[in-house]
Amino acid sequence: MARYGGTRRLYHLCLAAAAMTASVAGAAPAKLILAFGDSLTAGYQLPPGDGFAPQLEAALRAKGVAATVHNAGVSGDTTAQGRARLNWVLTGLRATPDLAIVELGANDMLRGQPVATAKANLDAILTELGRRHIPVLLAGMYASPNLGRVYAGEFNAMFPALAKAHGAALYPFFMAGVVGVPGMQLGDGLHPTRAGVAAIVKGVAPRVAALLAK
Repeated sequence: MARYGGTRRLYHLCLAAAAMTASVAGAAPAKLILAFGDSLTAGYQLPPGDGFAPQLEAALRAKGVAATVHNAGVSGDTTAQGRARLNWVLTGLRATPDLAIVELGANDMLRGQPVATAKANLDAILTELGRRHIPVLLAGMYASPNLGRVYAGEFNAMFPALAKAHGAALYPFFMAGVVGVPGMQLGDGLHPTRAGVAAIVKGVAPRVAALLAK
């Protein structure tokens, strides 16, 4: 009987611990991350689950970070198009993101659009996110060399300048570890493969986890 009583007490202690764990889990819902960008975040030509948002979410959860990554990437979007749909996207979430990853500008660059225009659009996006008190990780891009040194210099400097002006965190080059690496890009030479996305996530995830911890 004494052994049974001890087992019974242990059983109730386990139930209490489980209840406490469930209570804590219930009090700390998953963090919401908005991946706001173009085809690089949309998962262009990749099967479901292989794109940036699902791979980032899986990587964070593997690190013990409860997070949901909302894919708000639209292939072909310029900064102007991103700016135009930002409020619609935020309203549709029906919850305030704990972090927004802003990855836009590559299509402006590929079309040779003025850097000043892209900068003004990104500035407006960051201003709106700041107004809503949403922390930002700004993903930088590098211009293609064929656009010339002057254009590349202005374009490449745009992201650090905006991050500094808005107090946003900066990930200097979203495609780091992908460009020029065999097997990391699709046949178009622009978009990442599944392995390429994994390389991006490997670099981005620690920054995201650190920002969420703040």
